[in-house]
Amino acid sequence: MKAIRRFTVRTFLPVALHDLDELAQNLRWSWHAPTRDLFESIDPELWHRVKGDPVALLGALGPESLGALADDDRFVAQVSAASAELHRYLVDPRWYQGMAADFPSLPTAIAYFSPEFGITSVLPQYSGGLGILAGDHLKSASDLGAPITGVGLLYGAGYFKQSLTRDGWQVETYPVLDPDGLPLLLVREADGTPAIVSVELPGGRTLNARIWTASVGRVPLLLLDSNVPENDDAARKVTDRLYGGGGEHRLQQELLLGVGGVRALRLWSRLTGAPEPEVYHTNEGHAGFLGVERIRELVTTAGLTFDEALEAVRAATVFTTHTPVPAGIDRFDAELVGRYFGGENETPGVPVGKVLALGAEDYDGGDPTLFNMAVMGLRFGGRANGVSLLHGEVSRGMFSALWPGFDRSEVPIRSVTNGVHAPTWVDRRFIDLAASRFTPEDADSGTGWLDKNLISDEELWAMRRTLRAQLVTNARSRLRASWRQRGASPAELGWIDDVLSPDVLTIGFARRVPTYKRLTLMLRDPDRLRALLTDPDKPIQLIIAGKSHPADEQGKRLIQQLVRFTDSADVRNRIVFLPNYDIAMAQSLFPGCDVWLNNPLRPLEASGTSGMKSALNGGLNLSILDGWWDEWFDGENGWAIPTADGVQDPDRRDELEASALYDLIEHQVAARFYDRDSRGMPVTWLGMIRHTLATLGPKVQATRMVADYVQRMYAPAAAAGRRLDEKKFEGARTLAAWKAKVRAEWSNVRVDHVESGVGEVPQVGNELHVRAYVSLGALSPEDVDVQVVHGRVTDTDELVTFHSHALKHEEQHEGGRHSFGGDVLLESSGPFGYTVRIVPKHAGLASVAELGLVANAIST
Repeated sequence: MKAIRRFTVRTFLPVALHDLDELAQNLRWSWHAPTRDLFESIDPELWHRVKGDPVALLGALGPESLGALADDDRFVAQVSAASAELHRYLVDPRWYQGMAADFPSLPTAIAYFSPEFGITSVLPQYSGGLGILAGDHLKSASDLGAPITGVGLLYGAGYFKQSLTRDGWQVETYPVLDPDGLPLLLVREADGTPAIVSVELPGGRTLNARIWTASVGRVPLLLLDSNVPENDDAARKVTDRLYGGGGEHRLQQELLLGVGGVRALRLWSRLTGAPEPEVYHTNEGHAGFLGVERIRELVTTAGLTFDEALEAVRAATVFTTHTPVPAGIDRFDAELVGRYFGGENETPGVPVGKVLALGAEDYDGGDPTLFNMAVMGLRFGGRANGVSLLHGEVSRGMFSALWPGFDRSEVPIRSVTNGVHAPTWVDRRFIDLAASRFTPEDADSGTGWLDKNLISDEELWAMRRTLRAQLVTNARSRLRASWRQRGASPAELGWIDDVLSPDVLTIGFARRVPTYKRLTLMLRDPDRLRALLTDPDKPIQLIIAGKSHPADEQGKRLIQQLVRFTDSADVRNRIVFLPNYDIAMAQSLFPGCDVWLNNPLRPLEASGTSGMKSALNGGLNLSILDGWWDEWFDGENGWAIPTADGVQDPDRRDELEASALYDLIEHQVAARFYDRDSRGMPVTWLGMIRHTLATLGPKVQATRMVADYVQRMYAPAAAAGRRLDEKKFEGARTLAAWKAKVRAEWSNVRVDHVESGVGEVPQVGNELHVRAYVSLGALSPEDVDVQVVHGRVTDTDELVTFHSHALKHEEQHEGGRHSFGGDVLLESSGPFGYTVRIVPKHAGLASVAELGLVANAIST
């Protein structure tokens, strides 16, 4: 019999144990092992049964158990000590406070918007890398003391739980979550009633949402929930599941995240006294409507025009793109978006036409009928970035049409390479081993791993075997549970006791399953793979996991193809597919794998942080040179799979790259793993582990990533926002008026003539003398930069590497004509070329390409 409703009955804790509730509610326990130890000590068997969930543990304890704990003076003292330690963590100055003392311009508050957050498996509000990255961002911000507030949605069924049918087909289920049973608190008004934010919908309807907060250490995470009595049935379903539905349902989710998220921040500040954010960071384009809401606020409360408000909003907004492919971007029918911001929902001063222009694909190759969320993110983002150096380069090419006339290298999209939160992903025993031997300086720099006197080869190898054995045990348990779900009886599953081995080279592969990640590349030559798995002297074993989007039939077929291979009796003890990949599985998978495999189609992996997590546990990477690996592979921290760049036939490309993968595994990876000295130690392998931990360890930390955002993105954005906000937004008004003047006059701006001179035989050290005659129309010389752009050229006169040098205004002529001149030092030999261009110039511009306006000299 099925219940029509479910809810969680909370436990009433004795006064002596009151602090346990705060310890359970603050998600710092998810990365703070001593707090988990405290909860596990209450009842180890029950702790295992509730899968390490403190809230569920406390809810399962009866009055007698709680009474006994309250009478245990030693346990009560441990609770008090843990609570005091948490409070110190929450209030003591940390890295950010130290930085702010020296750089008072740092923002006092930052809002971080994301459609998903992967904090812990207990709070399943994530689908893959985007959410895990967002969770690691918040955790690391907490550890650094950065004043970030997260904003997202609370999905009633999360993403989905994955299981397999007997023939290996993915099946999705959506267990409904009860917020009262999660580590969340409902935001309430002063009178105790739930606080509500509302967003207007077409047809006179209203989308209401309650706000739940998750405490991620020092960072509050606000999650909006539309499943409230104030909504009609359709509105209640808006936050039913992560990435559920499509079209208008997705649009309503993103409207609630962006517009409702800003309103939730205002409510949060009113109720708690928290400062209003100075910087708004949009993690992908899903939350882009936050910019429209902030414009509406400034138009209605500060009396700004739309264009003036846009400048104020843009200056203080950071946009991060995570996708290297247009198919990964949300695009809506422009007419549909117009219904949500026009008609009866149109705000005076915020015309729907200007809103639609923000996401319009009004450029070469664009579709004018669509509204593009990433394009809106870039138009709102005064500062924008990709998530690795290569991804930044790919993104500049992908969005270059927004800045016609500029070289791709000048497209204003920078790079901040992703990182991972080490306390979440590194096995505790590995952390404890390092902490017991290294000084803080040794640990921070990574150099401690290079000293065999601190941790010997024998100890390091023993630790790696322990972690491998732990993974084998965990994988057998999960595999048995999966087969039971697939309909197998216990009598059929005796073979699982011998699946995998703690002494065999273990390769891991786990991620979402879009086609470009090529889950089945390893199956390109089944016989070759079978030979590697069953090699009598140098066998390998593969542990694979991943979910396909419910609507991706092709991805599901790839999973089925792989599962059918893993079911084969001759290889099933050496290759397994584990369904329902989540944080809990990953936390045993990363430490236990010797090698992490990543074989996407280059350059379609934006970053790919799973390999970082493996590296921090002493794993080596075996990857296509894509994402972060393209940036940090050095020849000693793993292996780069050769790519067949330029091969147009996708089957032929897969064939070539699969063959290269097999060769690497057989002749280098496995050969090195099984190469032992007289002590039985794989000395070369251990050297690679030490090198990886010493060199990659400091780089791949999410604390490094967040510090990069603070220094390179948040601080400049805060400073720019303040300059435009001060004196009742005088800066925003002035900048908007200047941009309007420049745009209106730009058709009259041109390079009329260029004169230059250099020695008869140009040599390194000579100077190139350049004089440019230009027309500026009604613009003044102060409104522009006239630049000579110079550098190396190809045989077709294309500038491939170049620098720009501003020419000085020399003379004003009649009819809006001017002359500019200057000298360029020839610093290197080889083919050299130059041109002259005119670009807008203003102290309020974040980049030379911001307006997308340039007047280039025309060759004659």
